[in-house]
Amino acid sequence: MDALASQILITSRFEEQSRWLREEVEAQGAQLIPIIREGNFKVEDVALTLEKAYLASEEHQVILLAGDQFSEVVQNKLLKVIEEPPPKKSFILLFRSKAAILPTIRSRLPIRILDEVEEESPLELDLAALELGSVYRFVQEHGRIGSDEARRIVEKLLKEALASGAYSLDERALDTFRDAVRALDRGSPVSFVLTAVLLKLLAKKKRKKPVRS
Repeated sequence: MDALASQILITSRFEEQSRWLREEVEAQGAQLIPIIREGNFKVEDVALTLEKAYLASEEHQVILLAGDQFSEVVQNKLLKVIEEPPPKKSFILLFRSKAAILPTIRSRLPIRILDEVEEESPLELDLAALELGSVYRFVQEHGRIGSDEARRIVEKLLKEALASGAYSLDERALDTFRDAVRALDRGSPVSFVLTAVLLKLLAKKKRKKPVRS
């Protein structure tokens, strides 16, 4: 991996990866500028990022951005400087989830998944038999989980729905899942987001054709 190239890294180990990146960047004669936040990466953090980016430097600088959540507003404010970085600057963004990245950011930076894939726990929801009652029970059981866990559930719902072949998921339906992740990033209630996603799935479930006698 070229540690001086602009890119997105998917990892939950921010501290470990930032230490490794510092070693790699400095070994190549460049400087790492970390802006790492616990919790949300905020608009004021974007202002600091732009200040660092447009400050002239004799050596190459890699600006490392990391946060538990990057809102849609924050990502849009970062878009221009990422797309057209100043001389001798590049950006590395650490995200916890690939689904949280806006399509406009995805299209401009390569994405690398660093963490080993963990064995996924069962979804506790039979998508093949999805109906209003199971939607209600699932939301009741998971409505108080944190946004990070909810984000993983949304990603798993989409993955399993696509794999099942039981749903007609067009682009607008896929947008619902992307919007769900963004809503969680903005602090929307988990129960509301899960309900919206599951009802969309229910609406897109393929209906069995009646058997003619």
